[in-house]
Formats: sequence, C-alpha cells, structure tokens
Amino acid sequence: MKIKSWLGGLVLACLPLMVLAADARTQLHDFIAEVHSATGQFRQDMAGGQGAGRTQSGEFSFQRPGKFRWAVRKPYEQLIVSDGRSVYQYDPDLQQVTQRSARQAIGASPAALLFGSGALEDSFDLESRPDRDGLQWLRAVPKSGDAGFAHVDIGFSGGLPRRLELLDAFGQTSLITFEDIRANPAIPADRFQFQAPPGVDLVKMD
Repeated sequence: MKIKSWLGGLVLACLPLMVLAADARTQLHDFIAEVHSATGQFRQDMAGGQGAGRTQSGEFSFQRPGKFRWAVRKPYEQLIVSDGRSVYQYDPDLQQVTQRSARQAIGASPAALLFGSGALEDSFDLESRPDRDGLQWLRAVPKSGDAGFAHVDIGFSGGLPRRLELLDAFGQTSLITFEDIRANPAIPADRFQFQAPPGVDLVKMD
C-alpha cells in the first residue's frame, strides 16, 4: 500500500511536467481546440531584406473561427480586422482601406495557423523542430505555392504561442513575440467589426 501510494503521488507530481513537455505539434492542436479567443500584445522585428531593422508593436485579439484584430500602435498606426467574412486593412496615413474576402486573405497564412479552426494538415506540412530558447518549436510549410511565404516557425510554451518566425518569399524574416496573452476572455462582438471613417477610400480586392 505504501509503494502504491508513493507511486501515485509521484505520478500526480509529474503531471504538470508532462503537460509542459508536450511537443509543439500537440500544443498547437490543443491551442486551436481549447483556446477559442485570446488577447495580447505583440512586437514584430524585421530581419533581412529591405525592411531589416524595422520594428512594430501593438495589440491583438481573436475569436474563432476566423475573427481577429491586429492593431499596430508604433511607430505608425495600422489596423487589420477580420469579421470572418472579409478582412479590412486600414492605413490612416494613406487614408485607405483594402477589403479582401477572408478566405482569400487568410487561406494558408500564419493567421490560419493561429486564428483559424480548420484541419491544419490540409494546408500545411507540419514538422517538429529542436527546442531552443526555452520553447518547443514547430515548422509549418504551406502546401500552396502562392502562399507568399516559405515557412513559419512557431515557438510554444505552456500551451500558448510565444514567438513566430516567418520567412517570406523574398528572403525577409519577420520575428514576432507575443506577450500578456489572455486565453478565452469575453470579447465584445463589435471588436471584430470595421467601419471605414468618413473620407477614407475603400478598395475591394475580390
């Protein structure tokens, strides 16, 4: 009885370690299945190509399936909003909004990996990568030749994405760090609605 009790206690003590040790593929699938909405902050750094050294920061929120808000605050404001049907990209400096269908804009994109709810293997080849920087890594390679990027590496910890490293078709890498992530908060429905300000040009790309 003492041996059984000791073994039982050991198993219970190790359960949190087992969860933390889950590989990145498992964490990604669990993230999609269990985290239906989230909010947080992001920082995006560019490396390589003409954008090298450029940094953006802001906040994001999403709600499955396909609704998200990506708001750049610094150094210049930009806003991308998806209501699940259309994706709006608003540039206040240009006084212009670009509208695309969500299927066309998201497709096999990094947004589909993090904010979508479909079968990932339909659009991506997934492979585990070696652990580094205290994170478990997964590489997603789009099956479509016109995805606009070569691959994206996602670093997970504690069941949440912490870093994203995207290599685009021009050899430029985007390094995105996520912070202050809140899983499954209540988000007002109007958070994912977009109304073009008066005087702003609307360009439909469909």
